[in-house]
Amino acid sequence: MRLSPGERRLSPRPLRALAAAVALLCVAACAPAIDEDVRVAGIGTARAAPDPKPVPHFAETSFLAADGQRLPARKWLPSGEAKAVILALHGFNDYSNAFDAPATIWARSGIATYAYDQRGFGGAPGRAHWAGRAALAADAATASHVLRQLYPRRPLYLLGESMGGAVAVVAATGESGTPMPEVDGLVLAAPAVWGRATMQLLPKLALWAGVRVFPALSLTGRGLGITASDNIQMLRALGRDPLVLKSTRIDAIYGLVDLMDAALASAPRLSQRVLVMYGAHDELVPREPVRDFVAALPEGAGADAGTERRLAFYPQGYHMLLRDLAGPQVAEDVASWVLRPQAPLPSGADTAEDRRPWPPHRSEDPGSG
Repeated sequence: MRLSPGERRLSPRPLRALAAAVALLCVAACAPAIDEDVRVAGIGTARAAPDPKPVPHFAETSFLAADGQRLPARKWLPSGEAKAVILALHGFNDYSNAFDAPATIWARSGIATYAYDQRGFGGAPGRAHWAGRAALAADAATASHVLRQLYPRRPLYLLGESMGGAVAVVAATGESGTPMPEVDGLVLAAPAVWGRATMQLLPKLALWAGVRVFPALSLTGRGLGITASDNIQMLRALGRDPLVLKSTRIDAIYGLVDLMDAALASAPRLSQRVLVMYGAHDELVPREPVRDFVAALPEGAGADAGTERRLAFYPQGYHMLLRDLAGPQVAEDVASWVLRPQAPLPSGADTAEDRRPWPPHRSEDPGSG
């Protein structure tokens, strides 16, 4: 396949280190070139709302944001009245269809799931360009407000997978000055919290230079030998899906790292109830930054503070926990926690959550011998 000038794949070591450092580029192919400029250094904001201001809402196949942008959306509803609601945020280069398998399981448990293509991904505006973490956080807050009105007496949870987890944290803490989502808690599946503070020097230098010298250059994850999931059939389907981005501009990677920086730094202010899920075979987000993130979360589960922290470690899990071969088990854990947050998880993945540090070192993994 022929590459456009903006999609050249280079092999110098710094660029490979950069791609490895942000190895959320796990499905390789070519993405279309886009000429639109992108602001790389700022946090980014949604565009000014038109006058008269639109009324944000979920339609059958879209979500109308506060600034009038229409984002493709999907929903999975139970056959009867919803017992709880999940607003799901997908990962980097992915889109809302990422939740089809787990949301089908949640619907059988009486949970309604809503997901939209975040700006710059899937079929949303600005495809392949970074919208800025404030814009992404603002959309999550707006969508949660809409769902709170639709389901006023039902528990509402914000679930983020990988990059979506970082967006959820930034949104829930108001880090970017945006309104905070009206949710009862967060579910963070393999959250992307690999900030600069936990990166090695070479990837940081490559990122710093790359965004200044060739911000529009696209990189892929080819040749990195990274396994994102043990569900090979699912990974092949992603490779064939035209809505999944297959290469990434350096300025988008820069924006992602800014987001991960902000999410890691925001951990001490995350006062909401939270379920953090991580797999022993995650090759995309290292254990160390996840460990730093969890250690920085507010201590205790005091009733006055409303804080409850649940940690779930999956010895057979990869980065794409909800779509791994054992994804149905992980999805059942999410359903159980959303409906009965005080009960143990069905899989028992939370039985060692009092172990410090968490996630455990590899030598401490169950069955590591």
